[in-house]
Amino acid sequence: MTFKIITDSTADLSSDYLAAHDISVLGMTVRIGDMTYETIGEQRLDNSLLLSEIKKGKSVQTSQINSGQFAELFKTFVEKNEELLYLAFSSGLSGTYQSAVIARDMVLEDYPAAKITVVDTLAAASGEGFLVEEVVKLRDAGQSLSEVLTILSDLILRLSSQFMVDDLNHLARGGRIPKAVALVGTMANIKPLLDVDTEGKLRQVTKARGKKKAINMMIDKTLDKIDNHYPRIIVAYSGSDETAQQIKKQIIEKGLVNDVDVRPLSPTIVTHTGDGTIAIFSIGKEKRQ
Repeated sequence: MTFKIITDSTADLSSDYLAAHDISVLGMTVRIGDMTYETIGEQRLDNSLLLSEIKKGKSVQTSQINSGQFAELFKTFVEKNEELLYLAFSSGLSGTYQSAVIARDMVLEDYPAAKITVVDTLAAASGEGFLVEEVVKLRDAGQSLSEVLTILSDLILRLSSQFMVDDLNHLARGGRIPKAVALVGTMANIKPLLDVDTEGKLRQVTKARGKKKAINMMIDKTLDKIDNHYPRIIVAYSGSDETAQQIKKQIIEKGLVNDVDVRPLSPTIVTHTGDGTIAIFSIGKEKRQ
């Protein structure tokens, strides 16, 4: 391997995948009422518990990874003379990226020859994970970090992230979307559709009447714009996977893409989206607008 990859728990990557590809991960914490839970490790927070507590009306909030945590991990590999690449959760949604930049500068004061690259993915959830997986493929194929960064910078701009959230009030309370957008989402049978803009922030792009129509719009937009060189789609969900599996079936039946992965959103993301969230990720032919 040519360099070490680090990411965070918001990337929705399984512990088996992380271990198999030698990826280090740092986890945000989730506070439910008076209890604080980790999002990595054997005792990590389970989505079923989180959603159960949310339904009970418990207050929930997340805490970003701090600079000290980053610096400690960075030093572990710097002392082994390993070149590092940290792929961060969108700076438009969290201060985690900035914490990593501060930590990198701290470590460089003590180890000026260290090679630490911090990349803002401008992505969330399995969109971030999608980019991590593409970087892994490139690294494992023997590409250098500079070669990978050239490709990655292009993929970041073409990553398509579409979200449909059942209860937008969760996102509004966390400041991820304007309250006016959440208000529209509470109207009878109206489903606002969100994406991630060029600054890595969530925004409403359109709305549909009814869940079925909203899902069909997401699928059609994805397949219409997908880059045939990256014929792969990730469908992520919170709560039951029934809708996500149906979306996978619909996509495959259209005959354009066969590689469709269904995976749960991480607790860090679910804290802000609640139950019933659906997200679709792909690489588009053109840059996101």
